[in-house]
Amino acid sequence: MMLERGGMKYSRFEDMPCWQKARELCQEVYRLINKQAFSKDFSLKDQLWRAAGSTMDNSAEGFDDDSPKEFIKFLGYSLRSCSEVQSQLYRALDCGYISKDDFDGAYELAGKCRQQIKAFRNWLKKNKL
Repeated sequence: MMLERGGMKYSRFEDMPCWQKARELCQEVYRLINKQAFSKDFSLKDQLWRAAGSTMDNSAEGFDDDSPKEFIKFLGYSLRSCSEVQSQLYRALDCGYISKDDFDGAYELAGKCRQQIKAFRNWLKKNKL
């Protein structure tokens, strides 16, 4: 798929700012889940990692489908996975696995990711590509 938005051309999923931001989120989640405090909570660690990965992967998967309707649907999955990351960050904070500063930074990054995905999804809906 080839998209053009605001003078930017996206010929690969890697070109999309929302995918790039989701990648940053994955990197931050990886840093957090490898802290010693997470070492025994395999379930939360795995769930947080999967949700972050899903945020990134669904954007890519939708981009490579030649159906704009499907792309919008996959961006919705990506958006929900990003919200799941934010919810799980609360669990990690409440369990004492991450500090308030780590929580705030990761939560804000996930929020920026959500904003970008939502804006791109709304743009696709509005322009009926």
